[in-house]
Amino acid sequence: MKSVSFTGHRRIENTYELRYRLRDTVSELIEQGYTDFYAGGAYGFDMMCEQEVLFLKTEYPRIKLHLVLPCREKELTRKWNDYDRSSFFMIMDMSDSVEYISELYFKGCMKLRNERLIEYADLLLCYYDNKKNASGTGQTVRLAQKKNIGIINLAEWLDFSFL
Repeated sequence: MKSVSFTGHRRIENTYELRYRLRDTVSELIEQGYTDFYAGGAYGFDMMCEQEVLFLKTEYPRIKLHLVLPCREKELTRKWNDYDRSSFFMIMDMSDSVEYISELYFKGCMKLRNERLIEYADLLLCYYDNKKNASGTGQTVRLAQKKNIGIINLAEWLDFSFL
């Protein structure tokens, strides 16, 4: 089994183009033998990835979506809007597994979640604009680089293709 972990910013641009490229990229990875997909349960890019994997399961029933959450879902989604919260709970119900780093939120639980995502990853698929180095996305990308895990950055693809 080969696995892909996702990371990306919560606020994303070019969502139509990004979703198209994401679906195409995940489909290509499935064709290359990747079957397990890990996401951290944040809104924005994570949620987009989770939705795409679940959509692609209809065509590729062998793939699996695994959520690695920093804390229990009620704490995680406490400040989210109703739409994102209800989307997340549907995704959770349809996921193949859910792992919790901690029962309760604490200052380091997001970092531990990011480290776990990298532990699982043979490849990191991200949306990282290289401007937010202090972000959790930047941290996760650097962890992947340190471990020599391959990285596909869809933000770079979008920047390149729409210049």
